[in-house]
Amino acid sequence: MASTSKQKHLFEDYDGFVEKFKPKKTTDDCYTPPDVYDCVSDWACERFGIDPSGIVRPFWPGGDYESFDYPEGCTVLDNPPFSILSKICEFYLDRGIGFFLFAPALTALSGAKTCMRTNHVFADCDIEYHNGAVVRTSFVTSFGDNVAETAPDLFRAVKRVQDERRSKERQRLPKYSYPSHVLTAAMLGKYAKYGVRLEVKPGDCARVSALDAQREAGKRIYGGGLLLSDEAAGHHERAERAAAERAAAERAAAERAAAERAAAERASACRWELSDRERALVRSLG
Repeated sequence: MASTSKQKHLFEDYDGFVEKFKPKKTTDDCYTPPDVYDCVSDWACERFGIDPSGIVRPFWPGGDYESFDYPEGCTVLDNPPFSILSKICEFYLDRGIGFFLFAPALTALSGAKTCMRTNHVFADCDIEYHNGAVVRTSFVTSFGDNVAETAPDLFRAVKRVQDERRSKERQRLPKYSYPSHVLTAAMLGKYAKYGVRLEVKPGDCARVSALDAQREAGKRIYGGGLLLSDEAAGHHERAERAAAERAAAERAAAERAAAERAAAERASACRWELSDRERALVRSLG
C-alpha cells in the first residue's frame, strides 16, 4: 500500500520529480562559445592594444587561477566564475597582471575594493553560454583610463556572431507557397493559433504528399497535405485572410503594450536625489 501511495505521489508531482535531476545552470558554469570569445578578444586587443600572443586563459573546470603560471607581460582574457569576480580582480591588480574579464552586467560596479581601480566596459551582451544559460554580460579590465565606458560596437559584434551561429544551427526547411486548394498542417496550426475556425469534410478533400509539379522537381509537401474542393478552397482563403488580419492586430497590440509598459515604468521610477554631502563631493571632483 505504501508503495502505491509513493507511486501516486510521483505521478502527481512528475514535473517536480524530473526537475530534481536537471543540471542547474549557474553563472559559475558559463563556458564561453568560441565564436563569442574570439569576437570579444579581437575587440579588446584592438581597443586596448593587447598583444594576442600574450593572452592566457586560467579558468577551466577544476582549474586554479591562483596557482596558474602567469608568463611575464601576459594578459588574462577569460570568463571567470562571477561569484568571486571581485576577489579575482583584486588578485590580478595586486600582482600587476593585466586582465580583461567577462562580468555580469548589472553588478559590474559592485566590487567595493576594486571598482575604482578598474575600467568597466558596458556592452550589455545577452550571451548564450555552453550550458544554455543566457547572461547579460559586460566586462571589467585593468586597461584604459576610465572607470566606466560603453561599447556599442562590441554589443553589435557579439550580437552579430551569435545571430550568425543560430542561423546556421537552425534547421532550415524550404519555403513553399501553395494555391488555396492546398492545405498543410502548418497552415492549420497557424489558423488555430490566431483563433480562426476551419473545418474540412472528408468529401471536400483528398490527401496528397506532393503536387505533380513538386514530384517533377523531387520535392514534396512537408508532413503531407490536403487537396481541397473549390468550395473548401474558398473557406481556406477566408481563413488565411482572417489569420493574417489577426496576426497584424496582435503585432500592433504587442507594440502598443510594450510602449505603454515602458512609459509606465518611467513614470513609476523612484528618483533619488543627492544629499548635501554628496553635492559637496561632486563639487570636489573633476
